[in-house]
Amino acid sequence: MFDLKQLERAHEIVGQAVPATPAHAWPLLGQRLGTSVVVKHENHTPIGAFKVRGGLVYIERLKRERPDVPGIISATRGNHGQSLAFAASRHGVPAVIYVPRGNSVEKNRAMRAFGAELVEHGEDFQAAREEAERRAQFTGLHMVPSFHPDLVRGVATYALELFRAAPDLDILYVPIGQGSGICGCILARDLLGLKTEIVGVQSTEAPSYALSFAKGTIIATATSNTRADGVATRIPDPDAFAVIRKGASRIVQVTDEEIAAAIRAYWTDTHNLAEGAGAAALAAAMQEKSRLQGRRVGLILSGGNIDFELFRTWVIADAPAADKVVA
Repeated sequence: MFDLKQLERAHEIVGQAVPATPAHAWPLLGQRLGTSVVVKHENHTPIGAFKVRGGLVYIERLKRERPDVPGIISATRGNHGQSLAFAASRHGVPAVIYVPRGNSVEKNRAMRAFGAELVEHGEDFQAAREEAERRAQFTGLHMVPSFHPDLVRGVATYALELFRAAPDLDILYVPIGQGSGICGCILARDLLGLKTEIVGVQSTEAPSYALSFAKGTIIATATSNTRADGVATRIPDPDAFAVIRKGASRIVQVTDEEIAAAIRAYWTDTHNLAEGAGAAALAAAMQEKSRLQGRRVGLILSGGNIDFELFRTWVIADAPAADKVVA
């Protein structure tokens, strides 16, 4: 998709709006997993998620090549839409974002605050995306997909930062939504000539990439009923799947209960709030604790945009009475 020079150029573009995010080794997380752990904090970007990087790179190129573009349109469960709204506002480009009904209230508010026109349509992301594509055809707005080489090149800049700060990682856990994050990690690792094992993470309630990876062909699911909306994907992107199939070692499935436990662990061990997708990598590492001893582990905390009410009812109210600080 790109070479190292192009990735470094993307990092320059992103850096105009987003300083490098921290990569911290947290002792309590290390105790919890029984090994050395480094967390890449993409919850510390201006939108609270890694997606901002892809939006900045995509819109920069679009505006440069089509300076008179009348506007953009896309669909999202939240962080992709925030990214596009943030980047579009910096370039003076109108943005229309479709979301499914019942989407995160706080993510919706954030997209509007960044200047996007928000439209609610359908019962899930797929329905919202199909309606956005239909509207793009008759309005002339530029349709921004959920997966595109420029989006991947943008989000790969966090992997570039991480691998240059911690080139000795043995294994890296990465959540999978539409796939740009894990693809960015795979491509950055390969461009830097590193041997880090990359493991994808999906919800048991939205396992389309995991099922596809196991079978070697695209498999869609009928539903994506996880509370972790950032990984609620029913239909894998073929281009993303090709990169993942070639470059990931496996895909781990985690339950919503395991994700909630990981959100609590991030809070108690680091005092960082993770959204569901953001905690999925830690949930997978906790599930695979026995195989991590003596290995240097990387975790992508991809975002922190969890609605307060969801945090209260899912993460806090459902917490076991004897939930331990160290598992």
